[in-house]
Amino acid sequence: MPRFALPFLILSIAPMVAPLPAQAWEFGRKNVPGFQPAFEHQTRAPKQDSGVDLRVEVVADGLAHPWGVAVMPDGRLLVTERGGALRIVTMEGSKSAPITGVPKVFARGQGGLLDVALAADFAQSRVIYLTYAKPVAGGSATAAARAVLSPDATALTDLRDIFVQSPASPTAKHYGSRIVIDGAQAWVTTGEHSSRAERGFAQDMDKTYGKVMRVPLDGGAPEIWSLGHRNMQGAALSPDGTLWGLEHGPKGGDELNLIRKGGNYGWPVVSYGETYGGAPIGSAAPRAQGMEEPVYYWDPVIAPGNMLFYQGDMFPEWRGDILAASLNPGGMVRLDMDGTRVAGEERFRMGQGRIRDLAVLADGSVVALMDARGGGILRFSR
Repeated sequence: MPRFALPFLILSIAPMVAPLPAQAWEFGRKNVPGFQPAFEHQTRAPKQDSGVDLRVEVVADGLAHPWGVAVMPDGRLLVTERGGALRIVTMEGSKSAPITGVPKVFARGQGGLLDVALAADFAQSRVIYLTYAKPVAGGSATAAARAVLSPDATALTDLRDIFVQSPASPTAKHYGSRIVIDGAQAWVTTGEHSSRAERGFAQDMDKTYGKVMRVPLDGGAPEIWSLGHRNMQGAALSPDGTLWGLEHGPKGGDELNLIRKGGNYGWPVVSYGETYGGAPIGSAAPRAQGMEEPVYYWDPVIAPGNMLFYQGDMFPEWRGDILAASLNPGGMVRLDMDGTRVAGEERFRMGQGRIRDLAVLADGSVVALMDARGGGILRFSR
């Protein structure tokens, strides 16, 4: 059984956070109680209380399934709505008209306009990156595009795709679709479209289903970086520049993974979950030789959205830790990181709405996208 043989990484030096008594934490009934973790705290890490009493403010409402957010240098938010709109939202709550020039999207099922990110030199270049479900012959595909936002932030120009998943899928599910800009490259996550006929493509190196793709920003050819993913809707760089991913399992088995080149993350051969009907996944085992163990997994699930490594000043207790969005039961999860291991877990606002994406403002407060037909944006501060 493979175990991580990775260097011990010090992600932060933060105040000590004491675990609460184990009986105080109610994770819920396991879907697959027979599966045991491969190492201590791989799941159900001790409950923690960082002493933070979140102040919650509504920044904006009336957004239709907001999916991705990027903080602009002037503090405004660039926000996607899954139906195909891209808007500017101010911290005072004003929402712009939809920005023109966005790509045509396949707005069905889980498809639509998805993630957004800024180029590192956005202040000079005005370049942004979008991911979306692209309508193509045979159905749709996860795609990533580059565009230039006009000086008045009303239009996109010079729109062009930098990656299109292949082959096309007839199934409007599991697009993955997070994009992380990393120097001269982008990391783009793809899903395996969920259907029984297609999910096995996550193991096929001639298809870009269920993969992390390395996409050069200079127009070079994309390459498969890792495989065996189900539906990775969270991705972020740690403070040392390492790529991490957060992905949906089936019934049980949501995963936090440290992404390494050539890594096979197991889907649909192994999983810490089971099918929605209660049947085993693949080999009916949670692990196999040559397949990566998740750093952490949840059973029952949190249905993860995006993630980030907190580096702000408002919550020094969280510095270096992971903040993860939860869609079901909904809320925000903090993972106390001890190098490349999880030392504890803390939850906020669970059951109070689906959080799809998180971002940190200049003052260290956190904004959260609430994914609903009448969705909006919250600000967490203290």
